[in-house]
Amino acid sequence: MKRLTSLNLRGWLLVGTAICGVALAGAVATFGSSARAGNTLEERKLPMKFSWVACEPNCRGWVSAVGIITADTPREFEEFSRGRQLGGATVVLDSSGGSVNDAITLGRRFRNLGLLTTVGVSLRGGPSTRPAVAPEAYCESMCVFLLLAGKKRYVPEAAHVRVHQIWMGDRADDAKAASYSAQDLMIVERDIGRLAKYTFDMGGAGDLLSLALSVPPWEDLHELDAGELKLTNLVTTDLVADVLPHVDISAPAMAELAPKTQARFGAEPEQAQPAKSTKTAEALVPTGGAAAPAAAMQK
Repeated sequence: MKRLTSLNLRGWLLVGTAICGVALAGAVATFGSSARAGNTLEERKLPMKFSWVACEPNCRGWVSAVGIITADTPREFEEFSRGRQLGGATVVLDSSGGSVNDAITLGRRFRNLGLLTTVGVSLRGGPSTRPAVAPEAYCESMCVFLLLAGKKRYVPEAAHVRVHQIWMGDRADDAKAASYSAQDLMIVERDIGRLAKYTFDMGGAGDLLSLALSVPPWEDLHELDAGELKLTNLVTTDLVADVLPHVDISAPAMAELAPKTQARFGAEPEQAQPAKSTKTAEALVPTGGAAAPAAAMQK
């Protein structure tokens, strides 16, 4: 697998070639998602919501970000952050992915704020228990690029980080049977270019793009193992304290929040196999025969 090292002409041609072999889709590109049972699954299928998890007096709080990235997500984050001093805070992600361009917008905002990122399920605690982070969580498709936006990035061993090709959301359910146009090809190639630039701007490696673009929507998402998390530069630290300082890791929910130490592809043997990928958010199909402007399109 060749590694893209720069955004020179050859690199762009490789990116274009990688996507030309894909059946390209209608109005908007998206990354696929996988399903998981339980209440957390339902939250991950809903539009992304942000909340502040207070952890006073002995530890700093963090931002919980759960759900799919939609056209409204960047605006909702701005509303959430208004009046809060979020500089240098940690975002705990549990998401199936979503809109390509809106994830890029949100990721750049994360980086501008100097946010740190990790994967987990935020537990609020109760009268006699303090808030904690459970590591059994999912960060899939475009969520992976939000993870990349963190100034420091940590992935616990029990978390699942999965990648997939960009695809048009309105045809991801039956991608092989769908029909595609030259305009579809243009839209996806344009967004691949935007995603490539974003990846390098965030300090990610071309291997991340190569791994994601190799998995079509009719195959299971590819779960990054420990080596791939390092190779793609998604992980920058093996210390949970670097992203969640002063958290009591002896608490039951945090005791398992250890970095990935073994390779893994797909689910663990004792777990159910991951579901086939599905679209994460409805696409807005352009009308009038012309490509819709980026700001009006949900990826």
